[in-house]
Amino acid sequence: MTTPRRTRVAIVFGGRSTEHAISCVSAGSILAALDPDEYEVVPVGITREGSWVLAGEDPAQLAIEGNRLPEVTAASGRAVVLPADPTSSGLMVVDPADGVAVLAGVDVVFPALHGAYGEDGTIQGMLEMAGIPYVGANVFASAAGMDKEFTKKLAAAEGIPVGPYAVLRAGNSLSDADKERLGLPVFVKPSRAGSSYGISKVTDWADLDEAVAKARQIDPKVLVEAAIVGREVECGVLEGEAGGAPEASLLAEILVTTSDDEFYDFDAKYLGDGTPYQIPADLKPDVTRRIQESAARTFTALDCAGLARVDFFVTADDEVLLNEINTMPGFTPTSMFPLMWAATGLDYPKVVDRLIRTALRRGTGLH
Repeated sequence: MTTPRRTRVAIVFGGRSTEHAISCVSAGSILAALDPDEYEVVPVGITREGSWVLAGEDPAQLAIEGNRLPEVTAASGRAVVLPADPTSSGLMVVDPADGVAVLAGVDVVFPALHGAYGEDGTIQGMLEMAGIPYVGANVFASAAGMDKEFTKKLAAAEGIPVGPYAVLRAGNSLSDADKERLGLPVFVKPSRAGSSYGISKVTDWADLDEAVAKARQIDPKVLVEAAIVGREVECGVLEGEAGGAPEASLLAEILVTTSDDEFYDFDAKYLGDGTPYQIPADLKPDVTRRIQESAARTFTALDCAGLARVDFFVTADDEVLLNEINTMPGFTPTSMFPLMWAATGLDYPKVVDRLIRTALRRGTGLH
């Protein structure tokens, strides 16, 4: 009896963005969740410089140990390239001794990449050109979701409320009129970044230039957002099975309660004991329903596929305001997306399995 062929999944992680380490942790968790009887995994790491290597398959090598963050280096494995040839459907191993050898066809790619060059449509375009199905949003949705300015504009066009903000493109500064409109405090952040990198809370306009300069180290386009006094609530969204409507998870509330955690920063997310959360969020049923509906509408408004985590603020009078969307949210053991779906009844391995199945069903091309 012939053994059924396993689905060949390339997990791509690391990358050139500031979120390199978190991508590694996400990839390790995904790798550990895949059933070896059903999936053959090809771990592909991308160094901070952009080189691709065929990495090892031990998830422990991709975990955070204390305050040490994992990293892909050139020594992590043999060099590989992805040919932009839709007839090859594979990765090529570049070996000085053997020349260039093509690995057996890859059925699907799971781009566990966060931030620039991974979550912004760049690798999605490469995979489209190569004709390889992949998990997650397409080129447009990835680019629009990565850029907080256009996320807000597309959401507002669909009638989804967003908070007051201003956009500072390269060379621009905040006008006096915008300062009066936004008030203090404000949050200054790169328009295209994640994991709370480059974000500053400004309580005195004298500190604005320094905060903008910090954000521009990551992205020349900067957002200045009015502080919203309220609760931080997140919702996971999955593409519907067999082409159905997107589905929303139970909600999570981020409980930032101490003076040290004025906002949900990188250390609070990934280092130490983490920031406490509550799933499901303790909200009125009507507020929960409105957030879940808004999350699914945002997913559709950006033409997303696969998955997304949509973040909101809820004010004291139960007004719901969109904060941002993440089209490839973190998949670490402490990440909200898998935790919300586990509470909803879909555990981590089932979420990963569903994402791969929907990607294979969708195939390649515009979707």
